Amino acid sequence: MLFRHLSLTVTSGQLLWVRGPNGQGKSSLLRLLAGLSHPDDGQISRTTPIVYLGHQHALKDDLTAQEALGFLVRLHGGDADESALLTALARLGVQNRRGALVRTLSQGQRRRVALARLLLSQPGALWILDEPFDALDDEGIEVVNALIQSHRASGGAVLLTSHQALSLPAITVLDLAHEVAS
Repeated sequence: MLFRHLSLTVTSGQLLWVRGPNGQGKSSLLRLLAGLSHPDDGQISRTTPIVYLGHQHALKDDLTAQEALGFLVRLHGGDADESALLTALARLGVQNRRGALVRTLSQGQRRRVALARLLLSQPGALWILDEPFDALDDEGIEVVNALIQSHRASGGAVLLTSHQALSLPAITVLDLAHEVAS
């Protein structure tokens, strides 16, 4: 058992940082909250749309960056025209790679394409991000931080894991090292 008696609520505008050592259950908790896994006991209640980005980028290697982003948006019930896709890729700094096959992109570029999906999500959604800063350079981290702040300011919420220190204001921390079942 990874957790016992764990209770949390994420509210509009909130940033919840789930912390803990490797193997503590951070990714498992995020998968539960996103509805990709089910708890053995207890319940999870969701009242807003969710956008989940995990460790894997979920990008198809044989599609171009733009095609892969469009596929992800459609797969999750969204709709994005070419202009919206290009704008999202530009905001993440990978518009010049839009026609490149995903398999030819660096890890950082793949991460940026996957993160571009956030810009195409419903307003007010809960973003559940598992290590969103992985493989990003300083500029990429700044862009993601700005996206998070903008999303929070518009009423969205963010729940994320990160082994990197966060430099964002008003962070709520859930430290799983203190929440583990005994």
